[in-house]
Amino acid sequence: MTTTPHCFIPFNDLSPTYPLPERFNFPFHYEPHPLSRLAAEALQHYLQLQQDWVHNFGLQNTGEGLGKMFGVLVVRDKTGNLGYLSAFSGKLAGSNHHHKFVPPVFDTLKEDGFYRIGEEVLNSMNRRLEQLESNPDFLLAKAHLIEETAHATHALDTLKKEHQTAKANRAAQRNAAAHTLDPQAQQQLHDTLNRESAMHHFQWKDATRKWKQHLAEIQDQLTVFTAEINDLKEKRKQKSAQLQQQLFDQYTFLNSLGHAKNLRLIFQDILDGVPPAGAGECAAPKLLQYAFLHQLTPVALAEFWWGQTPASEIRKHGQFYPACRGKCGPILGHMLQGMDVDPNPFDENPAEGKALPVLYEDDFLLIVNKPTDFLSVPGKKIEDSVYTRIRAQYPHATGPLIVHRLDMSTSGLLLVAKTKAVHQHLQAQFAHRRIQKRYVALLEGIVPQDEGYIDLPLRVDLDDRPRQLVCYTHGKPAQTRWKVVERTENRTLIHFFPITGRTHQLRVHAAHPQGLNTPICGDELYGNAAERLYLHAAEITFEHPVNGQTMTIEAATNWAITL
Repeated sequence: MTTTPHCFIPFNDLSPTYPLPERFNFPFHYEPHPLSRLAAEALQHYLQLQQDWVHNFGLQNTGEGLGKMFGVLVVRDKTGNLGYLSAFSGKLAGSNHHHKFVPPVFDTLKEDGFYRIGEEVLNSMNRRLEQLESNPDFLLAKAHLIEETAHATHALDTLKKEHQTAKANRAAQRNAAAHTLDPQAQQQLHDTLNRESAMHHFQWKDATRKWKQHLAEIQDQLTVFTAEINDLKEKRKQKSAQLQQQLFDQYTFLNSLGHAKNLRLIFQDILDGVPPAGAGECAAPKLLQYAFLHQLTPVALAEFWWGQTPASEIRKHGQFYPACRGKCGPILGHMLQGMDVDPNPFDENPAEGKALPVLYEDDFLLIVNKPTDFLSVPGKKIEDSVYTRIRAQYPHATGPLIVHRLDMSTSGLLLVAKTKAVHQHLQAQFAHRRIQKRYVALLEGIVPQDEGYIDLPLRVDLDDRPRQLVCYTHGKPAQTRWKVVERTENRTLIHFFPITGRTHQLRVHAAHPQGLNTPICGDELYGNAAERLYLHAAEITFEHPVNGQTMTIEAATNWAITL
């Protein structure tokens, strides 16, 4: 008799009406399979009604709460029965273990486990450091050293200035004596001035020696405390590194071939060999690990966000998202070995067979109308791009050619320079914001205001490139003006006028709650996937680098608000 794992939840009688997928879905770019949607709906229904634990997802619009990523994995057991597994990323309600959810790959919260014991050792060190660094005698000695160092600096600076003034006076006296005194009087004056110079020299050496000795005595008093503090900090650093390496070894992941690898081995050739924080805690690795451990065959995977949108990244309640590339990419790369997985769409050239229309050309530059899903410059695996095609078409052109870029998914106008001098001139116009661009976009919802201005600084999401985050600490300035053109019941046609040119600027400014809170149609990163991203660079105005003429080039879209 086969024992079914307790986290396996069988489907009801409706599930056989859905055909099984031919292959497991590529986790970094997918449309959820109907069975995955069915499992997600069941999990979401449970999340709405459950009373097993308490977690504030921020769905009451109170301004508080924390959303979380959940995942479902459709699986088949040994007897062929279909069901699904559920998981959450990180911890939930302060625990790693909850009914209906698969357990973590490694439980860092286990009371008698090495990690909790090691954490308590580190916490004990931190408490001791806090005691040492807040000791009144230490603080007094530290303040005394700072105060006396300032006194020493001031005293020596004052003495130095006095000696410089005296030196200048001696030089003036020597110069005057050469014209007014006889040789004997000059020699007497020189001897007197030389004695004064020697006296000042020894005075300076004596002052610096005394201050150095005085500060050293105070430093010795301080060293009584700093020696223990520095020693404890070094021991804490070593203990933390040791605990981290031990933790990496415990996070061991299986694949369908039965091969196991820990985090240290998985990341040994990536990110300087150091796994990012939280690696192995996401839903997808948890789900696959549980399936492999219990001889369940993975069929389809899906992950969705549940709860309030975070302040920095764009996550919408109830929406499906691909697995993150930074933390999960290397792990899932190992775990999916031996499985029949959908091909990676990022390895395919979406521009194959597409023409690159030229809208304007002269001896110095040209303007192309880049199609959607067409690279501006070569990628890591795809060479075909605006750059490579222009380089092939104009082999004698000099300089970098591409003056600015568009996202692969964004269509529209691109400036191309035929010479290095023209390229530099156009880039200078961009740098000084003398080039104006207008984009047209179709938004997935209604924007109630007619026009406005967005100022949200951006930086790359290091755990999930190329996604961008809103970050007021490390982000680069990003500003956009916008104006609504037309509205229907559920769409808004809008013009964007970017002031800066950050990666994904318009996409994030459209989707982020502090922006328009209305993603661009077809934005699979910040909204919902569609047949294309409905963002188009429709107009550009610039000064011709050679004749100085102001030029405006337009390229209309071939789509409308009714899409």
